[in-house]
Amino acid sequence: MTFDDLLSRAAEPTLQELVGRPGVRLLSRLDPALISAEHLRQVALGLQSPAQMLLDLGTRQELLSLLPQDEAAALAAELGLDGSDPYMALAELRVRAGSARARMLLTYFGVEEPEPSAVEVRPSVERVRPEHGLFRHQRLAAERIMSGLHEDPYRVLLHMPTGSGKTRTAMNVIARMMNGREPMLVVWLAHSEELCEQAAQEFRESWNSLGNREVAIYRWWGPHELDASEARDGILVAGLAKAYSSAQRETAKIGPIAGRVGLVVMDEAHQAIAPTYQHILDMLTEAGHVTALLGLTATPGRTWADIDEDERLADFFNRRRVFLEVEGYDSPITYLIDEGYLAKTEFVSLHHEGGIDLTEADRQELAAQLDIPQRIIRQLAEDEQRNMAVLMRVEQMLNDHNRLIVFAATVEHALLLATVLRARGVDAAAVTGETPGHERARSIADFRLDDPAPRVLVNFGVLTMGFDAPKTSAAVIARPTKSLVLYSQMVGRATRGPQAGGNAEAEVVTVVDTALPGFASLAEAFHNWEDVWRQQKR
Repeated sequence: MTFDDLLSRAAEPTLQELVGRPGVRLLSRLDPALISAEHLRQVALGLQSPAQMLLDLGTRQELLSLLPQDEAAALAAELGLDGSDPYMALAELRVRAGSARARMLLTYFGVEEPEPSAVEVRPSVERVRPEHGLFRHQRLAAERIMSGLHEDPYRVLLHMPTGSGKTRTAMNVIARMMNGREPMLVVWLAHSEELCEQAAQEFRESWNSLGNREVAIYRWWGPHELDASEARDGILVAGLAKAYSSAQRETAKIGPIAGRVGLVVMDEAHQAIAPTYQHILDMLTEAGHVTALLGLTATPGRTWADIDEDERLADFFNRRRVFLEVEGYDSPITYLIDEGYLAKTEFVSLHHEGGIDLTEADRQELAAQLDIPQRIIRQLAEDEQRNMAVLMRVEQMLNDHNRLIVFAATVEHALLLATVLRARGVDAAAVTGETPGHERARSIADFRLDDPAPRVLVNFGVLTMGFDAPKTSAAVIARPTKSLVLYSQMVGRATRGPQAGGNAEAEVVTVVDTALPGFASLAEAFHNWEDVWRQQKR
């Protein structure tokens, strides 16, 4: 006899017991048709499986009492029970789930044995990973920032190499400050649209994990306009050009905002003492009360050769700098590489002689100016032998790298190199300040695609700061510069380590024009201004 045959013998009284008297009474009030024998059978099967019914003592007794006498005797014999009164023996039957007798009972009615339910045992120690946590060096930096921002003069410069997480660290500080003060308005200043949008996205991700209430992201750059009356609780991401232009025309926007700002963040803070930008910072931080100022930079100096400019920047932040200090390491760069935050980078010099013949006047001009004069740069960009060397090196590097950035010397130079590479079958694109916004966005999006096809992005002037393509593992710096700030920013585009979503190894090739100054490594850039900042004010 199958289980279906057994259940079909159950009349309404038995079925009502299986379903439960309260449920039957409620069904009868809703619709008397719902308590028919056939419907109650379906309800009973929906409440318990055949195996559950046969293994439950009360339900089993109800069902087995329905067996014909010969079937009851056969089942009792199958189970090894006393056959003199099979109904009594079956009524007193005790069955333990998973036992041999349970399997025999279920098999008799053609019912599959249920899988044993897994009992989840929680571990004694369970590790919990935060969605937006900080590494140890970032946590230490965040604590020092918080301390500095709450002490007079409420200014701190965060100095961390590109790829070590200074933006993430800053967003953690912002979230902590906003959680402790409601409402609170933070103003984040950046000089390019790419940097502005990156900051807005980073804040959204951080606040989703760390925030304690709903706040707003206010965009004020490019096509975005601002209603100053609305900006009260959240983060206002502003383009420096737009903010400065507004401040020059009127104070109707900057004025009301300045009076309620709790923190100002200056991205790429080595530019903070430029007259254009310092005007904005003064308006925002000195509007009737002192507002905290946090600067972010991978290169805490304005220049390489002008010590007075670097001293001014150090003084602007009261010589309060938070930087990476790691026990057992003289260089934070070495620590970041060892721990995988920065890629182990091979720095290669591609020497080029010729292209320019410097006169004595040229040498005096080079010594006097902060960077290499454009006239000399244009000559190098037009040097065919130099360009051939760059192109050959790029094609050679594509054997080992899928994402490579070339820093060109001029707009025309970027277009020239990209054109020749494409003609030679390389997937290359040029992006410059003159590239239309939608074209630039498309080229950058293609470069960021997660596929193994080798791609080259040749650029001039737009990808040194704020550009985020962590899988980039190679760079060719064909743009001569005396600026360690610019050089370190270019290097940083290719040196993110696996802990930052990048690569374990990277390669940076710098075209060294033998008549001009140049640099060797990221560590050189990081440590260049140590003499200026070493004398911290207490």
